[in-house]
Amino acid sequence: MTLPPFQRFLDTHRNDVWRLLVAAVGPDAADDCFQETFLSAMRAYPRLRADSNVRAWVLTIAQRKALDHHRARARRAMPVGALPDAPAPERPERDDGVWARVHELPPKQRAAVLLRFAGDLSHRDVAAALGCSEDAARRSAHEGLKKLRQELIR
Repeated sequence: MTLPPFQRFLDTHRNDVWRLLVAAVGPDAADDCFQETFLSAMRAYPRLRADSNVRAWVLTIAQRKALDHHRARARRAMPVGALPDAPAPERPERDDGVWARVHELPPKQRAAVLLRFAGDLSHRDVAAALGCSEDAARRSAHEGLKKLRQELIR
């Protein structure tokens, strides 16, 4: 079996990648991450084995681009004008929806939940994407869901 042309590959998997990235980084940053994902995929595509699970492969790239986005945002300097003498008012809570809670999970659990549910990957594919055992991927997704349930039930 040979790999399909890259355009057909992109057309087949674009919606899955888009949904994962919107869930992982939000709709504003999803465009940039989407482009970076498929640029990286295009560079590596010729070296991909024909028997590879291309869906899991591209969703892994997308997850890593989302992680890169979060890391870069954490390092980015925030310009400010004159600082007020009074303390800043407390920030309002983010949207209290499920995906907002997912973003607050520890990185391994967040990645496992996103890949499993937004990416619709099996635990085996999640394990391959995260570079861990299938049991560890299953446990990370379970612990992430457990925390989400506790937060949402309160």
